[in-house]
Amino acid sequence: MTVHTALRQGSRLLEEGHVPAPRLTAEVLLARALGCERGRLYSHPEEELSDLARLHYGRYLHERLRGKPTQYITKRQEFYGREFEVTPEVLIPRPETEHVVETALAHSSRGRRVVDVGCGSGAIAVTLRLETGAEVWGTDISQVALVVAARNASRLDAAVHLIVCDVLDAVASRSVDLVVSNPPYVALHEAPGLQREVRDHEPHVALFAGETGFEIYERIVADGARVLNPGGRLVLELGFKSCDRVRGMLAAGWEDIEIIPDLAGIPRVISARWAGAK
Repeated sequence: MTVHTALRQGSRLLEEGHVPAPRLTAEVLLARALGCERGRLYSHPEEELSDLARLHYGRYLHERLRGKPTQYITKRQEFYGREFEVTPEVLIPRPETEHVVETALAHSSRGRRVVDVGCGSGAIAVTLRLETGAEVWGTDISQVALVVAARNASRLDAAVHLIVCDVLDAVASRSVDLVVSNPPYVALHEAPGLQREVRDHEPHVALFAGETGFEIYERIVADGARVLNPGGRLVLELGFKSCDRVRGMLAAGWEDIEIIPDLAGIPRVISARWAGAK
């Protein structure tokens, strides 16, 4: 089987299986099976696949057809121009979450100590460390997620401190300049409506916040008021239609509230400065 034939057959299988972007997915999976970049598939279309490459490619196609996300098959996801390892123990970083990074960077001049709550793969924490040079801590309730984050930090040469804890429980009062998070924000009753790739494969501890979907937001806002220094800032990714309710949590002591939309115009990030209790 040649590269050209493998791509054609794989694309057709994925299309018949109603997998989004079947051609691109086939390219990514075949490149992974061959251990090469996607560009090589087109510069060497008549190259014969080895028996091992055919075996891997077939397994990858089968896994994707059964709903396993491509990123968990390749164990890779790009975020803010860098490649991160992802496994089923961590949420797959989304392009929309880059708005969290950009908002944090806009306020990073005063943020010499940063905490990423629920850091998962470490995508936000590692990126902020490399982009700002600040002291960055990542917290997560999942120890196995932090193992992945540690590997990403080490491979990308980012000196990020990682700690197993629930939200901000292990962070001292008045010790942080910037708190960032892409928290769990899906309500439990919304599970049946999620894509199977998300519902059946991504870690539920990183997806579901509780009965309402706002439980973790409430805890981060409350604990943010405790751990932030006066003038420190909170930056949170927003779930769909969550903006008004999260904004309502930012009452006494919170000022300079900003809502940042994504490229589709949907409110994606909320940011607020902790002025201190009056």
